[in-house]
Amino acid sequence: MKVLVTGGAGFIGSHIVDRLIRAGHSVAVVDDLSTGKEENINSEARFYKLSILSEKLEAVFEMERPDIVNHHAAQINLRRSIKDPFNDIETNIKGTVNILENCKRYNVKRLIFASTGGALYGEQEYLPADEKHPISPLSPYGIDKLTAEKYLAYYAELFGIEYVALRYSNVYGPRQNPEGEAGVISIFIERMLRGADVFINGDGTQTRDFVFVGDVVEANILAMSRGKNISLNIGTGKETSVNTVFKKLSELTRYKKEPRYAPPIPGEVTRSCLDSGAARRILGWSPKSSFDQGLAQTVEYFKHQNSV
Repeated sequence: MKVLVTGGAGFIGSHIVDRLIRAGHSVAVVDDLSTGKEENINSEARFYKLSILSEKLEAVFEMERPDIVNHHAAQINLRRSIKDPFNDIETNIKGTVNILENCKRYNVKRLIFASTGGALYGEQEYLPADEKHPISPLSPYGIDKLTAEKYLAYYAELFGIEYVALRYSNVYGPRQNPEGEAGVISIFIERMLRGADVFINGDGTQTRDFVFVGDVVEANILAMSRGKNISLNIGTGKETSVNTVFKKLSELTRYKKEPRYAPPIPGEVTRSCLDSGAARRILGWSPKSSFDQGLAQTVEYFKHQNSV
């Protein structure tokens, strides 16, 4: 198939591109490199350095005529969305609608969308949360992802563009950017390997559902041919506290310092954990990597990066 991956130079998107190319698909990447890195892009993919807001996006669709669009380009930083909600609206809503308009013009069959679980459900009333959990986002980021899902449903109903929205829990793994504020695991590893102080916002008892990037990639591959006009949680169903993450990573990196605690971040939930039973039934997906295995692989990747 011909697949267009937006955000294909980014953390998750670049892994998806690699997997698509290994499977023999023809892949084009659209990324403005605002957070993605050109070295992440598979050399066999055709690369267009372009914002998803650009009018020039139509020329890419006209040239590539993709069967499927995998949409991972986004402003992913929850804290930044709170500081600058207008930027979040531009990228996460207007950018998504620009893609959908081009899907309509060029008869794209299906769109796979990177959504969010934790930021959509807000402070969870029960754990793990399934897709029937009340939706109550506490940040512009969560609100905008929900709005994008509503646009997907609208374009599916009126124009027949099939979609699968994958509501990720906290994805981690090789290539995650440690320079932003998102991605606690990559940030901790990078600071630990340098021997720098590690800061934990809040008291560290807050929990997240950490899912390895390789497992997320498989969900995206399965969603190319399974499920229709649906939103599905992608997580492990297991809670891990930030203090536990710190302890495990300290052991793997031989970091000797104690963490430094900072004030909690407004808009961040206390506990988050996703039930992925629907993804198991509909996609045939379940996570394969244990947390310890995933952490070990991620630490090895960052050690190698630091030694290059």
